[in-house]
Amino acid sequence: MTKAVVLGGGMAGMLAASVLTRHADEVTIVEGDRLPDRPVPRRGLPQGYHSHMFMGGGALALEDLLPGVLDRLYAAGASRRGMPWNTLTLSAGGWFPRHRGDAFIVVCSRELTDHVVRQRVLESGTVEVVQSAKVVGLAGDSGRVTGVRVQDEDGERVLTADFVVDATGRRSRAPQWLGELGVPAVEEESVDPGLAYSTRLYRAPQGVHPDFPALLIQPQAGTGQPGRGATLFPIEGGRWIATMTGTRGAQPPTDEAGFDAFARGQRHTMIADLLAQAEPISEVRPYKGTVNRRRHYERLPLPEGFAVVGDAVAALNPVYAHGMSASAFGALALRGALEDTGLKPGLAAKAQSAVAEAVETPWSMAVQQDVAFPDVRIDNVVVPVPAPEEQEFMARLAATSLSEPVVANAMFGVFTLMSPASGMVTPEIQELVLRGPSRPRLTAEEAIAQFPELGGLLTPAAVR
Repeated sequence: MTKAVVLGGGMAGMLAASVLTRHADEVTIVEGDRLPDRPVPRRGLPQGYHSHMFMGGGALALEDLLPGVLDRLYAAGASRRGMPWNTLTLSAGGWFPRHRGDAFIVVCSRELTDHVVRQRVLESGTVEVVQSAKVVGLAGDSGRVTGVRVQDEDGERVLTADFVVDATGRRSRAPQWLGELGVPAVEEESVDPGLAYSTRLYRAPQGVHPDFPALLIQPQAGTGQPGRGATLFPIEGGRWIATMTGTRGAQPPTDEAGFDAFARGQRHTMIADLLAQAEPISEVRPYKGTVNRRRHYERLPLPEGFAVVGDAVAALNPVYAHGMSASAFGALALRGALEDTGLKPGLAAKAQSAVAEAVETPWSMAVQQDVAFPDVRIDNVVVPVPAPEEQEFMARLAATSLSEPVVANAMFGVFTLMSPASGMVTPEIQELVLRGPSRPRLTAEEAIAQFPELGGLLTPAAVR
């Protein structure tokens, strides 16, 4: 009888448990919180109040792991928004023209995503969840983990296991647990741009179009000034979720008046103008735990029977919305290692290496962007400085994307984790970038006019 234990019942933990059910006779999730039986926020996920989305690549990975789950999300009220077809986006360099492409995002509240995924994973009855239990350490030694020490209302006990997965997120204590077994310290690196964000929920105005677009105002990096951004997403229940973001020196206020003023102080007032026509239905909620932090467990002599996934491996700046997608990629990596090795010696190293490879792209994208903001705090990270010709190419790429759909689609494919970065340097893309933009950039009025789904909520009089 083989047993696997997953620490943490969030997104990464549920997905890890789902792949372990095919290889272990018993799978147990240990969760410190009480998991709700309906889509509501929970105490153990404070960032759950804020904007979340699955990038297209992450959504496809999720569907691969849990067939049919996307249809369940859509049926529950989640929406698929094409990029840039269903997104009105003011990038760092200007407005994106509207055109069709393959890139997309899946948008809804975090509690709905978690609820649907949790239902899908647990409905088979093959996964047991131990709730309101605190993990106090690992059982075993530096050569093998044999279980988990947990503490609940009945005291401390050991859950024996052939394989243990830590999916406890940013607050993971795996370095301490492994240290107690005699394992060397894990190498850690971090990039902290001082990002904070504030979020508020709104009741959308009556009669809003069902395909109302997502709205994004992206921060401008490399200007020497703090980054400021804002998003508005339509979510289930006829609601909008609006989030204001700012790096160190421009962190958004947490009071209602300050939130509204921060929205109106963006490079365009479109989000502020829309919020003025909606009904606030929540308080302003802040969040500051946004440092990019990566732990290189794949470089350790890990004991057999143990692996780390999700934010416990690579916690990403939430402004890029890659965290849940990275968790899905990590679960696919764990599945591949299990299919190759099974619950046998060598699994820990193979799984950890595969997870590290799976998070490399979203990690690199986040830190390369964040190091361009002022007052960023970097610890143990070497970020390659692009050669002058590479910097010039990337600048021309960004400018050209605002007029050439092929270039824009390539960029959105990479941003939504649907395509590798090499998709932006194909011969066709290089030729278009060298030629440069073929038409003038859109004005705000022209960009907004592309979206009749706005239904007149953004009129020319509201455009500055």
